[in-house]
Amino acid sequence: MTVSELDHLGQLLGERPARLHTLSGGDIARSVRVERQDGSHVMAKFRRPGQVALTLEASMLDDLRAAGLPVPETLAVDDDALVLAWVGDGGRGFDDEVQRAAGRAIATMHAQPVGDEFGYRHDTVMGSIPQPNTFDRDWIAFFRDRRLLYMAGLADEAGELPSSFRHRIDKVAQRLGEWIDPAVQPSLVHGDLWGGNMLATAHGGACFIDPAIYRGDGEVDLALATLFGSVGPAFFEGYNEIRPLERGFMTTRRHLYQLYPLLMHVRLFGGSYHAPLDSTLGKLGV
Repeated sequence: MTVSELDHLGQLLGERPARLHTLSGGDIARSVRVERQDGSHVMAKFRRPGQVALTLEASMLDDLRAAGLPVPETLAVDDDALVLAWVGDGGRGFDDEVQRAAGRAIATMHAQPVGDEFGYRHDTVMGSIPQPNTFDRDWIAFFRDRRLLYMAGLADEAGELPSSFRHRIDKVAQRLGEWIDPAVQPSLVHGDLWGGNMLATAHGGACFIDPAIYRGDGEVDLALATLFGSVGPAFFEGYNEIRPLERGFMTTRRHLYQLYPLLMHVRLFGGSYHAPLDSTLGKLGV
């Protein structure tokens, strides 16, 4: 806790908070629970040096909110700080009821028509890494050039991706048409759908934070949600109520779409993610 953070929030909120409580996580931005003078709470994030302005995150939350996805209300924002309404789970945690609600919410967003182009009106960011979102009507080309090969290139340039892995990624890029239906339709995607970004509410609902949005194949959200075991069968029960899974997702495309976040983790954290990357490539027979 620093005086400058308290003063900064005081300027944004119109009153100086009583105190700040550090929240877990925060690799990209420092997150705190803000205790206000009346005893109520809000959440705040502070930008770390070298990271993108938090006004971008507020804009992404606005877009998700407009699409009907439950996200916290934005109370105040500038480039260096973002203040959101506090979402408390009442101690229930991310149980099966909440997972079903989360699955239904994501499926409802994925089911909305968003035009016939993949990408977005501006670039976004996943973690600390910019995501290029130049529009393309061809999903295979978009995923190949602006996700898979783009992230492999960043990991390679950083010296974190051995040449043997880069060769295998290039082989996957050449074979995408074997796994992806060229007729897939665009959906708005959260883009960073893992457990830390899905919150339970006290009334059994779900709320979503820290997006990395664009228009893509909705299955990219589901692939990331399963990568680290963030969701279980109840999530997919809820999802299937609204938008049944397409054949081949669990057996093949889930692993294909997990390559992008795995490569991002290799870029950020290095060799500790070589083993899961190797395993995932092996599941694709590469």
